[in-house]
Amino acid sequence: METDNCRLASVLLAALLLPGALPAAESNNGPYARIAVLRPNDGDTVDFEAGYIRHLEFHRQAKDTWTWYGWSIWAGDRQRWFVYATFGHSALSLDNPVPPAEDERDNVRNVTPHAEFVGNALYEYLPALSRGTGEPQPTARLELTTVDLGPGAEKPFEAALAAVQPTLQAETLWYRMVAGGAAPRYVRLRPRSSLSALLDEKSQQALPAEAHALVAKITLEILTLRPTMSYGLAPVRR
Repeated sequence: METDNCRLASVLLAALLLPGALPAAESNNGPYARIAVLRPNDGDTVDFEAGYIRHLEFHRQAKDTWTWYGWSIWAGDRQRWFVYATFGHSALSLDNPVPPAEDERDNVRNVTPHAEFVGNALYEYLPALSRGTGEPQPTARLELTTVDLGPGAEKPFEAALAAVQPTLQAETLWYRMVAGGAAPRYVRLRPRSSLSALLDEKSQQALPAEAHALVAKITLEILTLRPTMSYGLAPVRR
């Protein structure tokens, strides 16, 4: 009996070590994020928001297991545009969204009559440059910094950020763009409870001098979380 039990244990251990044998929750977690942008049609913001909320109901009925953040851009050249994002995915989980054809049909029905899809990019979270996890805390405000570099500047840029990572005082999340726009591109997210909290930390907006010298363009925006236009979020942190 002991020999049989030992054999059974060996078989089960081998099965767990096989590719694809990891538990679903573990195989779905990873470093990838999708960040996309919608531009509401002029004068159509109310209908856009109502249509987007209806589209989230499709995700609910489809039993979507992903979490979706929704923000309105409050400060920046893209004021009133809408940013939606999902974080913490493995490459495997990105292959298994809600049914794409049904998702597209519902988008065409509820969202595209009132807005234009103007951006959709895939990013990889960079923990060595960050303070926090790959998924931002759901706070009322979010500072979004987009950094475009010159060609070949990725390694020295990341090295400069890594050197100051130990000095970060609050949640600061860096992501490298994998696909979806001009490269090389990075984004930084700084979730905060209020506008005053962001303003009190404005000295932390600046990049280290070694990194700034590598930047071709930098854009700084402040976003407002829209809980009713989000899906699966924990309560907003204050």
